[in-house]
Amino acid sequence: MRSSFRELEFIPELNIELKISLNSFLSFQLIEYVANPKDTAEYLLKLSEEQPNHPLLFTENWLLLSARQTCEDGERGYRTLWDYLSPTTLAQAAENGVEDPVSDALASFFKDWSQNNLFTVTEKATAEVVDGIAHFFKGFADFNLDEITKLIQEFDLALAKDWKAPQAKTILQQLLNFFTEDDWGFTKLQGESVLQLAFQGQNGQWACYAQAREEKNQFVFYSVCPAGTPEEKRSEIAHFLTRANYGMTIGNFELDFNDGEIRYKTSIDVEGDRLSPALIKRLVYINVAMMDEYLPGIKAVIEQGVSPEAAIRAIEQSDATVPTEENV
Repeated sequence: MRSSFRELEFIPELNIELKISLNSFLSFQLIEYVANPKDTAEYLLKLSEEQPNHPLLFTENWLLLSARQTCEDGERGYRTLWDYLSPTTLAQAAENGVEDPVSDALASFFKDWSQNNLFTVTEKATAEVVDGIAHFFKGFADFNLDEITKLIQEFDLALAKDWKAPQAKTILQQLLNFFTEDDWGFTKLQGESVLQLAFQGQNGQWACYAQAREEKNQFVFYSVCPAGTPEEKRSEIAHFLTRANYGMTIGNFELDFNDGEIRYKTSIDVEGDRLSPALIKRLVYINVAMMDEYLPGIKAVIEQGVSPEAAIRAIEQSDATVPTEENV
C-alpha cells in the first residue's frame, strides 16, 4: 500500500533512509520514557537486551511511512499509506482547516495510487486496506470504520471506470516460465513461438516441441517419434496408430504420409480462460508418457515386422511383452 516510486527505483549500492512511526495506540508506552530521538534509540536497544518480547519491539507495531534515497540525479523513493495517515500529517491538515483530515488523507493516497496503476480494484484489496486502516486507528474513540469503508468503495467505483487491467502473460511467456521452473532444457526456434526440447523416457529419447498459437489462444505440445517410417511400412503404422488412438482421451498419434514422421499431440484452447502451470504440466507429461508407452510397439512394427494387431495387444495387456518375429 504505497505510492509509486519517485523517479526510478532504488540503486542497490546506496543507503536507503526509512521513516518509521510507532503505531499510535502504543505511543504512550514510549513517550513516558523518552524525550528525543537519541533517547528513543537507547531505550529500544536496552529493551531488546532486557525484554526481547516487549510489544515495542514487534515489527508489526511499527509502520513504514516512507523510503527515500538521495542520488546524484535527485531523490528516489515512495510514501506509504501510513504516511498519509500519520498523526503529524492529520494534525497539520486539521490546523489548515480541513474538516475531515482522515478522509482528505485517504483521498490523496488513492489519487496518487490510481494515477500510477499500482493496484487492481478488487474486493480483497479493499478489505485489506480497510483492515489496515482499522488497525492503525485502534483506540481512537471517534474513528468511524463504516465511513472509511464507504469512502474507499466510492474510490474503487470511480477508479474502475478508468483503470485498465495489465495485459495477461502471453502463452509463450507462460511456457518459458513453466519449462524453466520445471528444469527442462530448451531452445526457442528463431522467429517462431516454438520451444524445442528433448525427453528421455524408459524406452528411448526423442525431440519435443511446445508451440504457442497466440492468435488462436492455443497451446500445442508434440513428441516426435525417434523412429522414422519407411514408405513401405506407412500403411501398417497407420493401422497401428489408428488402433492406438481408439479410446485415447487426451491427445492422439499422427502420421505424416509424405515423410513418415510420427508424433503424439496434446493441445488445449484457452480462449476466455487462462493457461495455468498445472494445465501445461498435465498436457506435457501425458504426452511424453504416451510416446514412451507406445514406442516399443512402433519399433516392433517398423523394425521387426510385427503386425499392428500383435504390437497393440502386447502394449495394452499389462502382463505382455512387446513381440518379436520369433514370438508372434
